[in-house]
Amino acid sequence: QVQLVESGGGLVQAGGSLRLSCAASGRPISLYHMGWFRQAPGKEREFVTTTSRSSGSTYYADSVKGRFTISRDNARNTVYLQMNSLKPEDTAVYYCAADRVLGQPSTRYAEYDYWGQGTQVTVSS
Repeated sequence: QVQLVESGGGLVQAGGSLRLSCAASGRPISLYHMGWFRQAPGKEREFVTTTSRSSGSTYYADSVKGRFTISRDNARNTVYLQMNSLKPEDTAVYYCAADRVLGQPSTRYAEYDYWGQGTQVTVSS
């Protein structure tokens, strides 16, 4: 199975940028669709973005479209989330996840098989 470790979170002012990384080990990420989810205090985990094995299909939540970009470097076995124009409502713990299912990547967190421990992103107003 694959192990995932997120990094790159922190405190940033509104309008700023952060880049999250998700380093994988144990199996190559080329075997998986890779996604990012987030969870704010008192809220359910929500979909942010996902990309297929070949990066041929990529989906974003409406709330982050145009501001966030997911990318994957299969050679480095790492997935990235570039977050620009951050807003206070982006504050959450961000999780990287891997989905081994065939077909199109899912936006539902229950479909993902492997998860990282999360990294905190806090956006101040």
